[in-house]
Amino acid sequence: MDLASIVRVLGGQLHGDPAIPIQGLAPLETAGPQELSFLSNPKYQQQLAASGAACVIVSPAMQEVALVRGACIVTSQPYLYFAKVTQLWKLHRSQQGDVAPQPQVHPSAVIDATATVDATARIGPLCVVEAGARIGADTVLKSRVTVGEDCVVGERCLLHSGVVVGADGFGFAPDGERWEKIEQLGAVQIGNDVEIGANTCIDRGALQDTVIEDGVKLDNLIQIGHNVRVGRNTAMAGCVGVAGSATIGPNCTIGGGAIVLGHLKVGAGVHISAATVVSKSILKPGQYTGMFPIDENASWERNAATLKQLHSLRDRIKTLEKELQKS
Repeated sequence: MDLASIVRVLGGQLHGDPAIPIQGLAPLETAGPQELSFLSNPKYQQQLAASGAACVIVSPAMQEVALVRGACIVTSQPYLYFAKVTQLWKLHRSQQGDVAPQPQVHPSAVIDATATVDATARIGPLCVVEAGARIGADTVLKSRVTVGEDCVVGERCLLHSGVVVGADGFGFAPDGERWEKIEQLGAVQIGNDVEIGANTCIDRGALQDTVIEDGVKLDNLIQIGHNVRVGRNTAMAGCVGVAGSATIGPNCTIGGGAIVLGHLKVGAGVHISAATVVSKSILKPGQYTGMFPIDENASWERNAATLKQLHSLRDRIKTLEKELQKS
């Protein structure tokens, strides 16, 4: 591809020779003279100046700096533009025959006779689609994906290797010193345009279905408990855990390693920082953080010891305030 063909499809303002050939996409620090890169965060503009890329995608604010270096494509949202370039590049490779065509259903896949798989869906090696499950149009299941009985995966979804949809939720009733299993009688409903990362597990509901709405993006190694509902266009980074019956609203983001406790409600437009434990419902949109900053161990222990005294210190302050008011 050349720069002219990219701009012709995706738009943007090209500054430089439109005939420059592009043979790959690469980060700023490693890009070579026939590779395209991007800058979305101004704090990395030093890397921009030193980059050997053939062309860099930048915002209008970075145009002047980029032009000193060489060719650039100017667009209001460089990161979004780069995302579209990756899609265009993958399409170009497939059209050039660089990507081997895959069978619609791999011979090693196991699909129950009562399952429904759209003719345009693609089922990868060693996948299992169980009784009554439904897979929608243009959905792709990579290798070793399991879709449990009666679970539904919508259209244009992508489930990466090792995803399990519809395993039993964690439900047990105590009976003295033993546990009695609560049968999980619901299923999982996944909407359209959902992407689920490798080895992520989405449990079936106990009585009603677990629901993942349209446009949700889940990273690798995420656990979604039974009867959880995740609102449209919400994104979660790796190793997030959402306990049973929690409700996550639309257009939220949850950082890697964060935990949402069961039966809580997280409203629309809430953004949870990495490693945060959500222990109460959050209804007001905004950014929330609940992590204890890393420190040298000795300093951390001193601060942790101080935190344990906060309650008694609060009581002492209240007592002092009352005495001051009396005087």
